[in-house]
Amino acid sequence: MLYAMLENRLGKDLIIFDGGFGSELEKRGLTGIPEDLNITAAEEIKNIHRSYSCADIITANTFGLNPVKYHGAYSLRELAKAAVNNARAAGKPVFFDVGPTGAMMKPIGELSFDDAYEAFKEVATVSRDLCDGYILETFSDIYEIKAAILAFKENTSLPIFATVTFDSTGRTLTGSTPEIAANTLSGLGVDALGINCSLGPKELIPIAERILKCTSVPVIVQPNRGLPVLEDGKTVYKLTEDEFIESAEKLIEMGVSVIGGCCGTNPEIIRRLSGYSGQKVREHEYCPATAVNSANCVCIIDGVKICGERLNPTGKKALKEALISEDMEYLIDEALKQQDAGADLLDVNCGLPQIDEKALMPKIILSLQEYCDLPLQIDSSDSEAIAAAARIYNGIPLINSVNGDPEVMERIFPIAKKYGAVVLGLAMDKNGVPKTAEGRLEIAERIISTAGKFGIAKEKIMIDTLVVTASAEQELVKETVRALEAVRKLGVKTALGVSNVSFGLPNRPLLNRTFLAMAMERGLNMPILNPLDSEMSGTARAYELLAGIDKNAENYIEIYKDYVPSASRTVKAVKEEKTAESLYDCVRLGLKTRAPEMTERELESLKPMEIVNKILIKALDDVGKLYGEGKLFLPQLISSAEAAKAAFAVITERLPKDAEPKGRVVLATVKGDVHDIGKNIVKVVIESYGWQVTDLGKDVPVEKVVEAVKELNPFAVGLSALMTTTVPSMEETVKALRDEGLSAKIFVGGAVLNEETAEKIGADYYTKDALEMAKKLDEVYGTESAS
Repeated sequence: MLYAMLENRLGKDLIIFDGGFGSELEKRGLTGIPEDLNITAAEEIKNIHRSYSCADIITANTFGLNPVKYHGAYSLRELAKAAVNNARAAGKPVFFDVGPTGAMMKPIGELSFDDAYEAFKEVATVSRDLCDGYILETFSDIYEIKAAILAFKENTSLPIFATVTFDSTGRTLTGSTPEIAANTLSGLGVDALGINCSLGPKELIPIAERILKCTSVPVIVQPNRGLPVLEDGKTVYKLTEDEFIESAEKLIEMGVSVIGGCCGTNPEIIRRLSGYSGQKVREHEYCPATAVNSANCVCIIDGVKICGERLNPTGKKALKEALISEDMEYLIDEALKQQDAGADLLDVNCGLPQIDEKALMPKIILSLQEYCDLPLQIDSSDSEAIAAAARIYNGIPLINSVNGDPEVMERIFPIAKKYGAVVLGLAMDKNGVPKTAEGRLEIAERIISTAGKFGIAKEKIMIDTLVVTASAEQELVKETVRALEAVRKLGVKTALGVSNVSFGLPNRPLLNRTFLAMAMERGLNMPILNPLDSEMSGTARAYELLAGIDKNAENYIEIYKDYVPSASRTVKAVKEEKTAESLYDCVRLGLKTRAPEMTERELESLKPMEIVNKILIKALDDVGKLYGEGKLFLPQLISSAEAAKAAFAVITERLPKDAEPKGRVVLATVKGDVHDIGKNIVKVVIESYGWQVTDLGKDVPVEKVVEAVKELNPFAVGLSALMTTTVPSMEETVKALRDEGLSAKIFVGGAVLNEETAEKIGADYYTKDALEMAKKLDEVYGTESAS
């Protein structure tokens, strides 16, 4: 029944999902682990599902059912069977609800990509013969949802809908934009993608609009009923049903294909939405683009985009040695220099005879992703290395390369299709590089045509018309640029390794930048070059301005507003090199492995607390400012915090044994709430500011919090809650601490809280994120110390 409905309706006629479940549990007074209620309160759970029978698809009560998060009394299989059986009571197709693991992914946390995959694979295995499809929802990390999508696609054949959650800044917790999420999820081949939770329907309208513009995949939106407040110990949603429906109608008018509700939405709201079921999905503006992305940065290959070449070992002795010794610090330095010099994406190649590319390439990708924001080009002739790297890559990569040889295309295109990668095709085959533009064009057409047979659209293909050396084949240089112009007319983007043109000739920079200008005028989109060569990168930026690509010269002015004529590269790049060995820069860039060494160096001339106050706090404050401005994101914030912690550990050893720079903080996620991502982030960040932290974990009983505070006498207590149903538990914990007359300052935070709720439950302070808590702690501590 479901397959026919999806085939006939998905993307064509509007489909209605059901609404909030946790808020319905609270309304009925059902407490405990929600998944356990499928067995312990089966009839009540069935009644909730029946109340949503007006929807086209019902969601099973399985949000937290994965081996990382769930630690109840039953097996996953027992609960999966009970949950789907309960959902069947509504008489509609059932989607298995899959939430995140609750753990942070590396490098922010400890959960590896492979471990996340295995956790979701287990969920797929216990549920695939029970349900009709999967809804992956409330993910705040595109890396984790990628692991989940692969697990379900590789271990089931059922439909997959995937949604992520955004905050009021329009980014996920880990810094991904709607465009990044849409590009990544589209590439991974889900049946529908979109947004759920965190915000109300009105706030999700601009986010949905951005997603609709950059994907042809049907879009699903499941908003919250606004942000809740606490009244008389109960969670209350103030947004009226009429207001919800009014905004939902706008989403439908925009072209959303599937709509439902999340926290706070009720059966009446879904009943009213069901009146739109079957309505024709509105056509919307979709702009196909050749786009690659990391977790925090998307690069649309249009105009001219610079691909940094300095992580390719050809002709680079130091890089070869670094690859052989697996010196990741060297590679990270090279990546950061290129990023700071203005590269748009980076080529990564480790093709040396003595290297196992399949083993090393994923290690390099993981290391670079931790520190560098830019999208990466996976450059290898080894298809196994490409597959291993594309799998572990956080986002959508560019694969370099494929060529016109049928055997090569048979190996590479399935990898590109599976992981959604853009593929760079070389205009050559087993007979070599054709001497004419027409010959290269014929191979480009063959590559594009064959890619289409694998389901790879034109916007996922780029063509390199191949640079020949002017010293050896001068007459063929013009064929390369003629081929560029011809290939662009095929509707694909182009690339060239520009500096190859000058091999064997004097004054190579002059030839390189002149050829670059020739190639850009004929349609070159992605020159692969050294971005630290200011004249080469400057030629590209000047061309964009002169060709009218850089509107109002905005990019050019931003890059060159501090230009110094005598500089051999951008002023910014020079500054970065000068500060690359400082402790401040280690913290700013999150170089935690180098921080201890730099701290020891600073201790030669500064006292321990001088380093804390003059360097560490300044660096953290500067990072915090960039984070607040949306120029840095959670992964970079955590990396900086970890670097500061590493420095602080060295400093602590130099302090008198009885000295304690600051006090202790006790952290806990309150009883009934198993979400501890936010708390874990707070722990890392406030530790980096010098606070000693006792982490009580998640789902912590009131008595345990009180007992710990009595025993440790901390300066502050930090309580976290993500679920609306556990705000009363937080209030109970605050009250218990007050009743005991304990002096610790009480901080509260979490997605379901705000200033008003914090005041109502009796907390001293509400902080919206980890950085704000660190600063507020310091402020309060400083005020009390002064008094």
